[in-house]
Amino acid sequence: MDLEDISVELAQIEGNLNDNFRALSNGFQKLQKIKEPSRQSRQLEELSDKMRECKRLIKEFERVMKEEDSRNPPDTKKALNERKQAMIKELNSYVAMKKQHASENKRVDPFSGSEDVYSEENVLLASSMTNEQLMDTGYRMMDETDEAIERSKQVVQETINVGAETTAALKAQTEQMSRIVNELDSIHFSIKKASKLAKELGRQIATDKCIMAMLFLITMGVIAIIIIKVYNKDIQDIPGLPPPASRKLL
Repeated sequence: MDLEDISVELAQIEGNLNDNFRALSNGFQKLQKIKEPSRQSRQLEELSDKMRECKRLIKEFERVMKEEDSRNPPDTKKALNERKQAMIKELNSYVAMKKQHASENKRVDPFSGSEDVYSEENVLLASSMTNEQLMDTGYRMMDETDEAIERSKQVVQETINVGAETTAALKAQTEQMSRIVNELDSIHFSIKKASKLAKELGRQIATDKCIMAMLFLITMGVIAIIIIKVYNKDIQDIPGLPPPASRKLL
């Protein structure tokens, strides 16, 4: 079925979608050959822009379908709906390829706005699912959320434990520093006391030296007196010398 026979606008949208799908196919083939992480990241951003454009074109295709729904016969409506589902399926295949590549390379940053991209892509995935598949997907997402919450709780508990250990270590170090300060104060006091004792000992030694000098002088004086007396007695005992004049008592 040629869309130009039904709507020129739909045919133009389909042509733009086919161009974007070819660009996505070539882009993912190029991505497999890129080894540098920064270039891979830039390539993924370009592919994400292409997928957003494809999503916009599919929505535009659906809008034009609804506008012309009243003028189209049932067979045409069915063919157009199948064409739209085929577009969604092809886009979903590229979305899955992107998610697989991101999970394998562990480069999904939850703070870089990637959640908005995946939320838009999940809308496309949901549009081609049955109610049962949607419920299964919802349950699976709830399980994954519960697991993420449990992991977050474990991380929080580990953080609390590390904080408690750090606090205990800081407390022990603080007590040790207090002991060191007290010991330094004791050492400073002992040094001051020793310095004071050394000064007193120095003064005492100086006093003792003065006393010893005086004793030495007194001893030398006594010795000199003894020598003089002995010398005078020896002179009296020499023969031929007149005896010393005796003093007359008055």
